[in-house]
Amino acid sequence: MKPYIVCHMMSSVDGRIDCDMTERIGGDEYYEALEQLGCDSDFSGRVTMQMHFALPEPFVPRDSTPVGCPSAYKAVEARGYAVAVDSKGRLLWPDNRVDDRPLLVVTSEQVSVAYLDTLRSQGISWIVAGQDEVDLAQAVEVLGSEFGVKRLAVVGGGHINGAFLKAGLLDEVSLVMGAGIDGRRGMTAVFDGIDDPAFPTTLLRLNSVERIGRDSVWLRYTFLK
Repeated sequence: MKPYIVCHMMSSVDGRIDCDMTERIGGDEYYEALEQLGCDSDFSGRVTMQMHFALPEPFVPRDSTPVGCPSAYKAVEARGYAVAVDSKGRLLWPDNRVDDRPLLVVTSEQVSVAYLDTLRSQGISWIVAGQDEVDLAQAVEVLGSEFGVKRLAVVGGGHINGAFLKAGLLDEVSLVMGAGIDGRRGMTAVFDGIDDPAFPTTLLRLNSVERIGRDSVWLRYTFLK
């Protein structure tokens, strides 16, 4: 069963999410709001995990034979997981935990058998979902049915947020807006990377507004069906 999925982000007033910038315009508001959401697991994109948690060198398999079929491996039973998407299996990990949660890698059928063997040897769980790219709909179903995830926070970056939006998988948007403006050309937005110019505008319903921290605002939206 699909978990309840919340996209939780901190942005500037103009909707940009550069990490260095958001650190300057806010304090602990983002994490305070995230804790209140009560999500047992979080989901991050490849770029975010590569920047903050993975090792700098990529995984290069001696044998690149793809696994070629969906599968899942649970290294540890846990109340929640730090989920990372890595379609081709390129990220190397220094540990099997991220922010005190067991790591779980979501990848595609193009991943090498050698990469999955490496994850298994490190005690890292995985889900293989999707032939050429990760099938998010399939992946979150497995997260719910096989890993027991009930509430999932999608925490960026903008392209993975956009992918969840495009797939119609989000139930809620939780946005902490800091008191600052980015204004720089080409900076990633909260939802980004959808190439289809005909993609329709997504309509939301505002559920709550709360002042959080000194000058930030916490907005929570659900989706109009």
